[in-house]
Amino acid sequence: APHSRGHFRVTLWGAGSRMNAAVRAVTRMGIYVGAKVFLIYEGYEGLVEGGDNIKQANWLSVSNIIQLGGTVIGSARCKAFTTRAGRLRAARNLVEHGITNLCVIGGDGSLTGADIFRSEWGELLEELVQDGQISEEVAQENSRLNIVGLVGSIDNDFCGTDMTIGTDSALHRIMEVIDAITTTAQSHQRTFVLEVMGRHCGYLALVSGLASGADWLFIPESPPEDGWEDLMCERLGETRSRGSRLNIIIIAEGAIDRSGKPISSNYVKDSSKMGMEAVMALLEATPDTPACVVSLSGNQSVRLPLMECVQVTKDVQKAMDEKRFEEAIQLRGRSFENNWNIYKLLAHQKPAQEKSPFSVAILNVGAPAAGMNAAVRSAVRISICQGHTIYAVSDGFEGLAKGQIREVGWHDVAGWLGRGGSMLGTKRTLPKTCMEKIVENVRKFNIQGLLVIGGFEAYEGVLQLVEARGQYEELCIIMCVIPATISNNVPGTDFSLGSDTAVNAAMEANVEHLTDKMKTDIQRGLVLRNEKCHEHYTTEFLYNLYSSEGKGIFDCRINVLGHLQQGGAPTPFDRNYGTKLGVKAVLWMSEKLEESYCKGRVFANSDDSACVIGLRKKVVAFSPVTELKKVTDFEHRLPQEQWWLNLRLMLKMLANYQISLTEYISGKMEHVTRRTLSIEKGF
Repeated sequence: APHSRGHFRVTLWGAGSRMNAAVRAVTRMGIYVGAKVFLIYEGYEGLVEGGDNIKQANWLSVSNIIQLGGTVIGSARCKAFTTRAGRLRAARNLVEHGITNLCVIGGDGSLTGADIFRSEWGELLEELVQDGQISEEVAQENSRLNIVGLVGSIDNDFCGTDMTIGTDSALHRIMEVIDAITTTAQSHQRTFVLEVMGRHCGYLALVSGLASGADWLFIPESPPEDGWEDLMCERLGETRSRGSRLNIIIIAEGAIDRSGKPISSNYVKDSSKMGMEAVMALLEATPDTPACVVSLSGNQSVRLPLMECVQVTKDVQKAMDEKRFEEAIQLRGRSFENNWNIYKLLAHQKPAQEKSPFSVAILNVGAPAAGMNAAVRSAVRISICQGHTIYAVSDGFEGLAKGQIREVGWHDVAGWLGRGGSMLGTKRTLPKTCMEKIVENVRKFNIQGLLVIGGFEAYEGVLQLVEARGQYEELCIIMCVIPATISNNVPGTDFSLGSDTAVNAAMEANVEHLTDKMKTDIQRGLVLRNEKCHEHYTTEFLYNLYSSEGKGIFDCRINVLGHLQQGGAPTPFDRNYGTKLGVKAVLWMSEKLEESYCKGRVFANSDDSACVIGLRKKVVAFSPVTELKKVTDFEHRLPQEQWWLNLRLMLKMLANYQISLTEYISGKMEHVTRRTLSIEKGF
């Protein structure tokens, strides 16, 4: 039983941006499992100074902090903790409170300091006994210090995790600035130079460049070739001559040239952005367990040996210092390397080495979803790089039946990255209502590849086309579905395009009212209801129930989000996810087209010639629609199993439901090496 652990204590400190969600989760999970939880204020400085800087927390200590920026427990650099004497004082303060479990939220320096503290713990206690500050008995009771880390760094510069705490928020702020620039600068012919944080890591610059379609990018991992100034000005001039009124240059603050000399934004101008698992890791630690960090890999929580991550992170900096820039990019991990390669591929048009014999059509199907346009843009541009003829189809399968088909070029999709909705237009019509007309136009335009971006109707529609192959030979072509729907209900993927933007839109709903409420001490609750969860428990019924029962105690409000969840501008995640899925889908289709091309025509009727591309745990996978049919609930329009239902246990624990811990599935310990960093990741 979780509440039998009365002796178990955990303490938490953190430094950096957007860490309050982690502080809340660790605190409440610790209390939930029966631990005494202490918050250490002002980081290692508070640990060394002790006193009022170390306070026991209760459930309400972390109420109403999840939406706040920064960290409510403060943070401060501490020279004293870098010394043995400082760490001795810190040990004394922890022993005084009976604390033997430390959860540290911070960057590689903070986490390295924590590991040194852990390695010295036994010696520090011996010294405290010799000095008469603690007894032998107390030393025995506190003989082992467990450490777990959560990585907080907006630079996303820590090896072993897909994204550190704070990175996504930083990317949102950067994209808000870029979107504002794009909106206000349409009437001017200007070049904007935007410098973003990242002294040693170019992640924020790279991903914001990818998400905005920046014209030029400077990151410390890949300095430009000598003479870049002339090439940059020449390329900017080319885009102006094609009618572009706005150029964006993004530069990481640590950008350097090939000789190691800093490149400043001014110089560029003148020349032309997991707390529960942490508690479980502490609970399950043994004397032989190494200090670990809790990381996200895809949508899975994993544990990684702390010092392995720190060592690889240091290896990156060493490679950069020694001007081994290609190795530095590889050490950042496959995802970073993919971002860099895709940015270079899509930023500027490069003529195809030869014209291919293939024609590919792209269409959107179902309701609009943020990220659709990013996927179309990247698919069009990578198709052009491959030498294919590329057609855009308006209004989904209905437009394909009506012949609303036009050939598109590189610049036809310029500026689409940050646009919400569907620039192509989209409808829910399924092929079975107009099959013969669709077949006629597939034949007329000699379409050999069909890329369908959309929700459940996109998947179901391609399945109908595949099942009609026996009747229509023209449908023996390569087909791929990119899932794009706020419902996240397409089989074959853990995440659909648009769902991240939808969740963000839901979080921003009714913000002013909630903010006012959170300034008071009024107890409040939040009921979230799916629109079709129950025939009788409607939103109106719940509102009337709470309003009647809560008179004089609390008020009640309704907010029906509806189509607002489709969002306006896509989030950075959806922009980059859409971009990568578009590229990967077309590369897969190109490979399949080559395989099925014989005697001047494409003939593909195998199961693996029509697939859904999706993110499955850690990696991008292509799943045949005929196989996915076996695991689809067509009545309710969703997969038979949904991974996200497992999040309900976490939700209930953090809402203080009494649930057995035996239901919790702990993250596994994985290792961080150069080989694991080279494994293909999903995004």
